[in-house]
Amino acid sequence: MARAVTTQRKTINTVIAWIVGFLIFFPILWIFILSFHTEGDAIKHPFEVLTSRWTFESYATVQERSNYFRHFWNSVVISVGSTVIGLIIAVPSAWAMAFVPGRRTKDVLMWMLSTKMLPPVGVLLPIYLICQNLGLLDTRVALVFILMMINLPIIIWMLYTYFREIPGEILEAARMDGASLRNEVIYVLLPMAVPGIASTLLLNIILAWNEAFWTLTLTAAKAAPLTAFIASYSSPEGLFYAKLSAASIMAIAPILIMGWFSQKQLVRGLTFGAVK
Repeated sequence: MARAVTTQRKTINTVIAWIVGFLIFFPILWIFILSFHTEGDAIKHPFEVLTSRWTFESYATVQERSNYFRHFWNSVVISVGSTVIGLIIAVPSAWAMAFVPGRRTKDVLMWMLSTKMLPPVGVLLPIYLICQNLGLLDTRVALVFILMMINLPIIIWMLYTYFREIPGEILEAARMDGASLRNEVIYVLLPMAVPGIASTLLLNIILAWNEAFWTLTLTAAKAAPLTAFIASYSSPEGLFYAKLSAASIMAIAPILIMGWFSQKQLVRGLTFGAVK
């Protein structure tokens, strides 16, 4: 029998949730506020910042100094491209692990996940030299495939979890009706796993969008995404807080908007199969 939850307990939980949510969101809120002030106002006492004049000066300066839309397009191509290629590879891999399991399936999954624990700097030199020898430094192609390989274990793990929740009898029935392996995957499996695939797609786009180590290391100007766009406002002369805040807001705004409008799909996918 479910335990009744009192109104007082609900109120306390709600207040705690709002406080935690505000603390998590406050850094973004403060960056947003600083972005609408001048450099002189941005270094003042917080209360003085709030009462200072608001202006779009920092945004105008950032756009004049940097080509925001080129960096934005690079981020879109890199994040979406790496995720789509990862899904193309991960779908058949996750299908094989979920519906044709072997004795070592869990060991393979754990090995794949363990690669995420490797510090990126540990493989920096060989990957840098490979890109240099192939002429792929400062290209979107290199970043697409590197980020795809980095996030591939997560994509396979997530899809494997969703596929395991789909009854195997449905796929067997499709085979008995004469469906080929290709038709079984495309017309039976994928439509049933749409929530899981959508959440996997969204999560890995966010991970690729926020990747900074490889994008800063392997790019210079042509293929630099928004992470490099933000880093360009940290210089030996010091930090330009207002301009850095404006650049940060311009970089995170697209992914925040996407996350806001797709939050229901994301939550649905992340909880797919959690309740029997």
